[in-house]
Amino acid sequence: MANIQLTILMPCLDEAETLALCINKANAWSAASGITTEVLIADNGSTDGSQEIAESLGARVVAVEQKGYGSALFHGCMAAKGEWVIMGDSDDSYDFSKLDSFVMKLQEGFDLVMGNRFLGGIAPGAMPWKNRFIGNPVLTWVGRTLFKCPAKDFHCGLRGFRKDAFLKMDLRTTGMEFASEMVIKANLFDMRIAEVATTLSVDGRTRAPHLKPWRDGWRHLRFMLLFSPRWLFLIPGAILFMLSLVSYAALLSGPVTFGSVAFDVHTLFFAETGLVLGFLAVALGFIIRMVGIREGLLQDHSLFEKMRASPILEIGSVTGVFMMLGGLFFGVDALMSWSEVEFGTLDAGVLLRTISVSTMLIMLGGVTLMASLIMGFLALPTRDQR
Repeated sequence: MANIQLTILMPCLDEAETLALCINKANAWSAASGITTEVLIADNGSTDGSQEIAESLGARVVAVEQKGYGSALFHGCMAAKGEWVIMGDSDDSYDFSKLDSFVMKLQEGFDLVMGNRFLGGIAPGAMPWKNRFIGNPVLTWVGRTLFKCPAKDFHCGLRGFRKDAFLKMDLRTTGMEFASEMVIKANLFDMRIAEVATTLSVDGRTRAPHLKPWRDGWRHLRFMLLFSPRWLFLIPGAILFMLSLVSYAALLSGPVTFGSVAFDVHTLFFAETGLVLGFLAVALGFIIRMVGIREGLLQDHSLFEKMRASPILEIGSVTGVFMMLGGLFFGVDALMSWSEVEFGTLDAGVLLRTISVSTMLIMLGGVTLMASLIMGFLALPTRDQR
C-alpha cells in the first residue's frame, strides 16, 4: 500500500446512528481528492456495534480503553499513519465531504488548521443559543487574549494538523480540555495556525450528546486560566500586593486623613489582608508554573531554569524562618508593653499596629517557607519517563 498522506480521525462512543454517514462522506471525498487517505475510528468502548460498522466500510478501528474525549483523540492521533490528521466528531455535525480547504492549508505548510463554524454557517438548531452567543464567544475571547491565538472559533471540533506538530505539542489532558490544550500549545510553540470556513449541521443522533455545555464550558475556561498563571495569579497578585503594601506603610505610622474621611487601624488590617493574599497569589503562580512545566503542560522559561538550579529551598526556607522570628519579636514586644501596665488598658492604636506587624510577618514568613519547600520539591531532578 502507498504511504498514507492523510488520516481522517473520528472519536467514537456509541455512534452507530451516524458513523456510517461520516465514513461514507470521508471515503467519497478521499476518492475524489486523489490523496492517499485512511479513515481511523478511535473507539472509546462502544457497545452498539459501532466497531463493526466502521470495519465494514473499510475504516480502521483502534480501541481506546481510557475514557474521555481527549484520550480517544490522543490515542487515535498516535495510531494515525498519515503525515496529516484531520479530526472531527462522528455525529454527522461536521461535513467530511468538504475537506479541501483544510488540506490546502496543510499543503501550504501550516501546522494547525482550525475550522470556523461562524464563517461557514451554523444550521438552525445545530448549536444551543448559550453556546453560540455566550460560551463560544467568551471562551474564544479569553483564548485570543491570553494566548494571542488567531483562531476566532476556539472550540471548533473539525481541525487538521501535521502529525509531527501534534507530537511536538505533547498533549496531556484526557477530557474535553484536549481541544483547548491543542490550540494553546500550538500558540505557545509558535506554530503556524490557519483558519478556514466550515459548517455545522444538526447532529443525526436521537440520544442526548455527550457534551454538557455549562460543565464543559467551565472546564475549558478553568483550563485556559490555569494555563496562564501569569494572568490568573502573578499579575493580579503583584498588583494587590503593591497596592496593599503602599496602604499598609502609610497607615502603619498613624491615621491617614482625606478631607473629612479618616483611615485608621481598621483599614490597616484590611491592607494587611490584601498584602498577604497578594503575596500568596504570587507564590501560587510560581508553584503552578513549575508544576505545569514539570508535567509538560507549560513551556519552560529561563527564569524557572535558574530557579531550579539555585538553592531555592535553602534560601526561601531561611528567609521564611527569619520573617517568622521577626514577627514573634514584635509579638513579644507587644506582650512586654502590655506587661508594663500590669496587663491593664493600653493605647489600642499603638498596640494593634504592633500586633499587625507581628501577624503580617508571621504569615508572610509561613507562606515563604511553605512555598520554598514546595518549589524545592518541584525542582528535584527526575528521570524522564516519557
